[in-house]
Amino acid sequence: MKPKISSARIVAMCVVTATSLWAHHSPSAEFDMTKRITLTGTLTSVDWVNPHIKVAMEVRSESGKVENWSFESNPPAWFRRVGVGRADLAKAIGQTVKVEGVRAKDASFYGYLQKIIMPDGTSLELVNANTAQEGGK
Repeated sequence: MKPKISSARIVAMCVVTATSLWAHHSPSAEFDMTKRITLTGTLTSVDWVNPHIKVAMEVRSESGKVENWSFESNPPAWFRRVGVGRADLAKAIGQTVKVEGVRAKDASFYGYLQKIIMPDGTSLELVNANTAQEGGK
């Protein structure tokens, strides 16, 4: 006797699978791994959420206009494994930080964070040079 699979169960399985695939995308799907950027500005927020931490900062452009940048980063579990907690990043909110990463393919003020230099000069490198060139995490 064959078990019956309801259409609701099939839809639920598809949604779970699609969500899982979206959450674990390669950075090269959304970011141009060849367009490295370095920005200095005021850290305005840290969203410590899965699947990727996000940080926001205000950057003054060469013309003097303020640009609101957002950067996606590694998941919270990665930060915990290397001994960094939310408070370590949150203490820099309102202060000047330097961020290195790659820009979104759509040229918006969005990027993938690869390194952050905190106000006290300490830095956190999120990928190594080989990983960045390969487009992985």
